[in-house]
Amino acid sequence: MNCVLDGLLVYIWAELRNWASIVAKLNSAYYFILVPIRHGTLSTLFPTTRRSPSSPEQNPRRLRSTSPTISLAFLGFDSLGFYRATFIRSSIASGNRNLIQNVMAAQVPREWTGIQQFPVATQNKLHEILGKLKLENASTLTILLMGKGGVGKSSTLNSILGERVATVSAFQSEGLRPMMCSRTRAGFTLNIIDTPGLVEGGYVNEQAIEIIKRFLLNKTIDVLLYVDRLDAYRVDNLDKQVIKAITDTFGKRIWQRSIVVLTHAQLSPPDGLSYDEFFTRRSETLLKCIRMGARIKMQEFEGFILDSPIPVALVENSGRCNTNSDGEKILPSGIAWIPNLVEVVTTVSAKGSKPITVDQKLIEGPNPNERGKFFIPLILAFQYFFIIKGIQRTIKRDIETEKRPAWETWASQKADRF
Repeated sequence: MNCVLDGLLVYIWAELRNWASIVAKLNSAYYFILVPIRHGTLSTLFPTTRRSPSSPEQNPRRLRSTSPTISLAFLGFDSLGFYRATFIRSSIASGNRNLIQNVMAAQVPREWTGIQQFPVATQNKLHEILGKLKLENASTLTILLMGKGGVGKSSTLNSILGERVATVSAFQSEGLRPMMCSRTRAGFTLNIIDTPGLVEGGYVNEQAIEIIKRFLLNKTIDVLLYVDRLDAYRVDNLDKQVIKAITDTFGKRIWQRSIVVLTHAQLSPPDGLSYDEFFTRRSETLLKCIRMGARIKMQEFEGFILDSPIPVALVENSGRCNTNSDGEKILPSGIAWIPNLVEVVTTVSAKGSKPITVDQKLIEGPNPNERGKFFIPLILAFQYFFIIKGIQRTIKRDIETEKRPAWETWASQKADRF
């Protein structure tokens, strides 16, 4: 009986993989299937499945049980046709549990324990900032990290949280999927969303943008951190394309809730330039690129919250970052950059425009069939009264003034005589 069941499961798995290759061509979203698997068949069904990551952020669906008897696998198929399997162990004795509730419970925000890894001075500043947000009746803050690959988005995420939640390696490419890390502290929830790089092979990766949009569905973005490197000495057309892609996805209003984050801030500027002068030139060049790529007029940002239309913050994620007497990571100017960045984020969130809510309409974009529908009745009325009516009057006038041929007149007179 066991052999028959194992053979049936292998057949089902083969059919599912064939089905996945077809579905993957239709949509880039995930399709999940719940499949019961006996423990004796795991090596047969999933010979290439990787071990589940240990980080809850990388694998939010993994659950643990003390007496597993059946494994449940969520099989996800992405747009490239690759599959991912995440095993959820359950127990027959606990069969009355609702699996969906268990999965959702695994996604509950964790306590922000990483804040305790910061120096006391940084902890006090962060608690003070969070306290101000709570006084303004803000209980949650969602930050979105976007930019090109290899600029330090994941490292900035780890630095803000004080935890290694995102894997960062100089010899390892970025993850293909966005990841949201949620932390709670004193009743306040901080959500930070890390995204893959937007450039692939020298062009904007449209697939990555589509994956990000689907991931952000029904989420609210309070602040966008556009991350780039301070030691990049020039901007090019590719930077403008990245800015344009973000603008086309979220609209121009996203830049009113954005901060430009420049990583690798602990550098030696080129000869002949002071650090402040180099930072000013780099910031102005990048902000000009954003205005051009997003097609933003300076008047649209008049009266914004800070001196610059878009605030610029410096970040140094390296372990070699200088520290002050309190042990805080500081910039060359002496400013502790972690509390400074969080403070700028809260300022933009509190005093900026309304948060960006990612809904289905924003993902799909404007419907071309809706464009100009208001003018349709006016156009029809104009055509009827000024074109159709005019043609009818002209035809009627031509009929009345037209001279009939002699044979038609003779036939008409003859018909009247009889």
